[in-house]
Amino acid sequence: MKKGRSFAVVKFVMIAGFSLAVTGDALAKGQATPAVQMVPASFADLAEKLTPAVVNISTTQKPVMPRDFPEMPQFPEGSPFEDFFEEFMDRQGRGMPSMPHTSLGSGFIIDAQNGYVVTNNHVIRDADEVKVILSDDTSLPAEVIGTDEKTDLAVLKVDAKDVKLVAVPFGNSDAARVGDWIMAIGNPFGLGGSVTTGILSARARDIDAGPYDDFLQTDASINRGNSGGPMFNMSGEVIGINTAIFSPTGGSVGIGFAIPSSLAKPVINQIIKYGRTRRGWLGVRIQTVTEEIAESLELGKPRGALVASVTEGGPAEKAGLEAGDIIIEFNGNAIDEMKMLPRYVAEAGIESEATVKYWRDGKVHSAHVTVGELEKAEDEGLVPSAEDKPKSSGIEVESVGMTLKAIEDKDRSAFQIPNDVKGVLVYDVKQASEAENKGLDSGDVIVEINQQPVETPEDALDIIEKAKANARKSVLLLVNRGGDVRFVALRLDR
Repeated sequence: MKKGRSFAVVKFVMIAGFSLAVTGDALAKGQATPAVQMVPASFADLAEKLTPAVVNISTTQKPVMPRDFPEMPQFPEGSPFEDFFEEFMDRQGRGMPSMPHTSLGSGFIIDAQNGYVVTNNHVIRDADEVKVILSDDTSLPAEVIGTDEKTDLAVLKVDAKDVKLVAVPFGNSDAARVGDWIMAIGNPFGLGGSVTTGILSARARDIDAGPYDDFLQTDASINRGNSGGPMFNMSGEVIGINTAIFSPTGGSVGIGFAIPSSLAKPVINQIIKYGRTRRGWLGVRIQTVTEEIAESLELGKPRGALVASVTEGGPAEKAGLEAGDIIIEFNGNAIDEMKMLPRYVAEAGIESEATVKYWRDGKVHSAHVTVGELEKAEDEGLVPSAEDKPKSSGIEVESVGMTLKAIEDKDRSAFQIPNDVKGVLVYDVKQASEAENKGLDSGDVIVEINQQPVETPEDALDIIEKAKANARKSVLLLVNRGGDVRFVALRLDR
């Protein structure tokens, strides 16, 4: 449950792709050898072919008139006050912002016949009007078909009866390998198509952008204004949608991220079909399986997703799953890491029957779950929102960077906390905080602070705040983790 990256993430990305296989002496000897990447002589033919499908997304947002802006008083016709107030209102009106016209990002055409265009949700968020500007500067009004904040995707539609559109196909991002060449094309700021190339630097990156983070990373030079642009492989297929860059300065430092096509395609298809997403829902809250948890449950290596709680009346509860179970497989897909489960569940068909394998009491069990609909569960308040979490999570101790809560039965089951262990639960630890630096983690139980027993989060906060008020530079915690008790000193002057 770590939150908050310490680096700046600018919402936009861009990339490139291509590879040539060279066989050499190994083939002559009949030996199998990996394909060797060769730098293409030129990307010009590919760029010329693909650029017409990449567009600029321009948005307009209407200014809001201040509530206290006066209305024009009513005067008798010919009154000398009428000219005076007309002049006054005219001067004030000139001070109001005009209708802004801002080019925010890029996009690309996926269906020339029906005029469907894909971009990032953050590019068109809060826009009153959206325009798609083609590579030849043709401007077309666009309708927002639907958006998805969780994956930062949006689908637009343009009416292009008198314009010939060029579309590009999606490719298989799962087949892309680290080291493959890629090409990214954007249309930033309405300047026209711009091309950059690089390699696929990494896969499955999690940058805390959303619940389904699985980004492709590239070293292609990406800059602001390219959000929503396509990342191509060397076959001219879209394998990613540029979305974010890591940048301390706001400019490209060679670390860009793109939504993989394998994640984007189902979302885009749902938006086109339903005008919104329809994701699968299991009805569990999950957390990472740490080495300590895996060892205590005799699981072997850390894997799967630990069920922290089960939604009452949800699909998982109806199937017999309980807090403390570790889901290790969903519909035949092994869950090697916790973050894999939400994506597999989301892509499952609504009302379909899924097979779930889970670890309980040292054995593998199996259950059949009827998949629910996430959006419906959210509307019914069955899925806690991010805004709800702090209110129900406990008390945040900002001075050391951790959140504490009372220990509940579900916590004892999830973290294997014996009933005779008393104290407060470390619910969350901020990244790069003093608590994290000293090794505290979610699931730890603080038994004492400064040799005083603590039974509630309020007790812990009160002791720490008093220590600060008395100019103490540190507090001493007695921490129980999996039955092992140790002292941890946290500095208060950081």
